[in-house]
Amino acid sequence: MNFGTILWSGRLVTFLAVIFSFIGGIILFIIASYDIVDAAVTVFNFFFKNYHPDNFHADIIGGIMGAIDLYLMAIVMLIFSFGIYELFIGSIKEADESKTSKILEIHSLDQLKDKVAKVIVMVLIVNFFQRIMHLNFATGTDMLFFAVSILALCIGLYFLGKGAH
Repeated sequence: MNFGTILWSGRLVTFLAVIFSFIGGIILFIIASYDIVDAAVTVFNFFFKNYHPDNFHADIIGGIMGAIDLYLMAIVMLIFSFGIYELFIGSIKEADESKTSKILEIHSLDQLKDKVAKVIVMVLIVNFFQRIMHLNFATGTDMLFFAVSILALCIGLYFLGKGAH
């Protein structure tokens, strides 16, 4: 066995990233689903069991936004897992034959980075809105900063979408 063969076989160490990214994605999907069920139980208790917490609406919206955040991070993990597999180990026959969306089809490291970066930006935006829900706006300056941050997010999303076309 020559050094080139050993070096080429060394790429299979990326299989660890594939496995653990996939497991991490599944874990995040389970946790996010639990958060949604927890929010549903809280809503049920609110309407049918006379349970009235102080910040009911903010807590429910925050919980659901947190679940969306976790779902998006799980998607990042899955995209990363599929991408690393496609790039370093081999193509996935089922994905090639599938007539569904080609979102997981990745042919280069730049394409993988681009897809992961876009989802990470969405995670950051959802996280921003989740945190902003719990702020109190006491002054006009607070509202101005809020408006400017929303404008900055919109501009960033515009240019992110424009780069895809």
